[in-house]
Amino acid sequence: MPSAHSSQAGTGPADEEAQVIVVGAGPAGSAAAFHLARAGVDVVLLEKGTFPRDKVCGDGLTPQGVHQLVRMGIDIDAPGWTRTRGMRWVCEGRQVHIDWPRLGARPDFGLTRSRHDFDEILAGHAREAGARLHTHVKATEPVTDRAGRITGLRALAGADKQPKLYRAPVVIAADGASARTALAMGLQRDPSRQVATAARRYYRSATRTDDPYLELWADLLCSRTQRDLPGYGWIFPLGDGRVNVGLGALARRQHGSVDLRATMEQWLARLPQEWGLREENADSPWRSAALPMGFNRRPQYSRGMLLVGDSAGMVSPWSGEGIGQAMEAGEAAADIVALAMLRPTGPAREEALRQYPREIQRRWGTYYRIGNSVADLVLRRYGYRPLLNRRLMASPVLVRFLARTLTYAADETAHDAVDTVLRTLLRLVPAPDLSHGTRKP
Repeated sequence: MPSAHSSQAGTGPADEEAQVIVVGAGPAGSAAAFHLARAGVDVVLLEKGTFPRDKVCGDGLTPQGVHQLVRMGIDIDAPGWTRTRGMRWVCEGRQVHIDWPRLGARPDFGLTRSRHDFDEILAGHAREAGARLHTHVKATEPVTDRAGRITGLRALAGADKQPKLYRAPVVIAADGASARTALAMGLQRDPSRQVATAARRYYRSATRTDDPYLELWADLLCSRTQRDLPGYGWIFPLGDGRVNVGLGALARRQHGSVDLRATMEQWLARLPQEWGLREENADSPWRSAALPMGFNRRPQYSRGMLLVGDSAGMVSPWSGEGIGQAMEAGEAAADIVALAMLRPTGPAREEALRQYPREIQRRWGTYYRIGNSVADLVLRRYGYRPLLNRRLMASPVLVRFLARTLTYAADETAHDAVDTVLRTLLRLVPAPDLSHGTRKP
C-alpha cells in the first residue's frame, strides 16, 4: 500500500460514507464492527477476501475467547463448536492435565472450531447487528486531510476491482499481520518485539478428534540443530473427525529460523501409529503464517486510526494466543469510539479517542511487558521445557499457576491463591507506556 497522501476530492456517486470504517473482517474487525453497530454507530466493515476462507490458526479458544463470543451473542451450542475442558501439557514422557479454572467472570470451558467458517460467523453477526459488510474490497491507500489525519480509504471493490472511496472520521485497522493500513500511515513495527511463525495441518483422526483437552508438547527438537524448539507443538480436537496439528516457534538469534515443516515431520514420527497422524490421513495442505506478538506496533491510536488485533501485534508473547485478545480489543475500541462519536469534532473527540491505548495498557500492558522478557530470555533460547520441568509438573499448585499465567486466566477480584499471587506480581511490575511508537519519516 502506498504511503498516505492528502486528498480534497469530493464524494462521487459510487463513494460511501460512514461514521467509522473497519478494515478487515477477522475476529478483531468483526468484533469491533458488531459492538459499534449495537451502539448505534454507522459502521462499514471492509474485507479484502470472501467467505468462507481459511487461515493459519490452532483453531482453539480459551475461556477468554469464549467469553467474547458470548458477549457477541454467538450461539456456541450450534453444530461445529467443540468444547474443551482444559490443556494437557506433554514433556519428556510426562503429562499433566489442567482444567480451565472456574472464575466468576468467565466460562469454565474452551472451544475449538475451524477458522474456515469461524470468521464468516463473526462477520455475519456484525452484519446482522447493522454493520455494512463489503467483501472483496481491498483497501489500497488511506486518504488524509492537510494535518495528516485519516479521513477515509481508497479501495478496489469487486472482482473487477473498481476504484471506490470510503469516507469516515475514524478508521479501525484490523487488517492482520500485514498491517497495510498502519504501515501506510507511517506506523512501523518495533523490531525489538517478537514475531513468531506458526504452521499447521489438518489430519483425520478418529482416536483424537473428540479429546476434551488441548494437547501441547514442550519437548520438541528443531530438525536441523536438534536443539529445543523455541515454542511448542499442538494437537487440537475439532470434533468432526479431524484434528489441527501444528507448531509455533520464535526465531533464535544464534541459529536463525526454524524449519517448521521438517521439525513437525520429525515430531509426528514419534507419535503412536493408531492416532493416524500420517501423510495418508492429511486433510489439508501445509500452511504457515507470522504471529506478531507483544504489542509490536505502536501507538495503537494515531490521527483518527485505531489498531486492533494482529495489526497492533496483540498476540500473547506468553502463549501465542491471539483470537481472544483480538476480540476483546475490538470491543474496547468500539466502546471508546462510540463514546467519542457523541462529542463534537475537534479536541473533545480527540481526547476521547486517545483513551484507547490507555485502556489497552490497563488490560495487558504489564502482562505483555513481562511476557516479552520471558519470551526473549527463556522461550526464544530454551523453549518451554524449562517451564515444565519434573519438579513443576509434579506440583499441582505450580502447574495451575503456570497455566493461568500463560493464558492470563485471572479474575479482576482474586478468587484463590493463584489469582492473588498473579495479580500481586503484575502490580509490582511498572506498566510500560504503550501509547508511543515509531513512525517512518
